[in-house]
Amino acid sequence: MPRPRSEAARQSVLEAMRAAVVAGEYEAVTIEGLAESAGVSKQTIYRWWPSKAAILGEALLEGEVPLADATVAMTDDIRADLHAWFSAMSAGMERPEGVALARALIAVTATDHELGLALNERLAAPIRSWVAERIARGQAADEIREDVDAAAIADQLIAMASYAALIGQPLSAERVEETVTRLLRGIAR
Repeated sequence: MPRPRSEAARQSVLEAMRAAVVAGEYEAVTIEGLAESAGVSKQTIYRWWPSKAAILGEALLEGEVPLADATVAMTDDIRADLHAWFSAMSAGMERPEGVALARALIAVTATDHELGLALNERLAAPIRSWVAERIARGQAADEIREDVDAAAIADQLIAMASYAALIGQPLSAERVEETVTRLLRGIAR
């Protein structure tokens, strides 16, 4: 059964927004351009969403989140795993689309608190899960102290990734090494 025209147009707007972010062109997106690509008026767009950031937020909540896979395969070496995670996150910040997505997410969070919380939860959940499993493995191997709070560690990783995104600069190899060394110094047995 075909979608109603307004639903099809709404989906067209969301797809155009996702495509712009993947192409690293979020900054160049205009309401006029989105309206034209969906075959609706600017007023219709503004009836559906209050801002460009709100369109992005909904597009990311409903669809695939490009560049959001921050998890890495786990090994028996926690230092190597943390290096791999920071390196993967940093590699995303080296690409224009990674910077554009991160900055757009910051804009969404700044303009719509509830939507920002929902997006951050969606993006942070895989990181929190990965960190919880990695910390549990380290504790089982007697490498990590039993009192380590995996959620606090995940928040630190997310904060580092968010800061790198905010300034649009990937973490250098030296910064990754220093961060991993300090983190492990704090949680290792």
